[in-house]
Amino acid sequence: MISVDFDCQSCGACCAYNASWPRFSTETDEELDELPRHLVAEDEQGMRCYGDRCAALSGSVGVSTACTVYDIRPDICRACMPGDGACLEARAAYGFSL
Repeated sequence: MISVDFDCQSCGACCAYNASWPRFSTETDEELDELPRHLVAEDEQGMRCYGDRCAALSGSVGVSTACTVYDIRPDICRACMPGDGACLEARAAYGFSL
């Protein structure tokens, strides 16, 4: 097994890879009410995206990024872990090496 340290703040690929990823699934109504309305998709099923990029992502993918709602981000975002399958799929789409 290869041990690799992933720096999410210099990547951000998972937040800009697929507009269907930042969706709502197990959040409570109270948790969803905390999200700024301008960052929620019109259908209220997930985060607003511009193309495939989550509207809550700031910075440049592959350079320096941050989630502007990190502390209240959706559960699906919390579930994506550095180096897991979703992470590696997003990184591969951007051509990022391990």
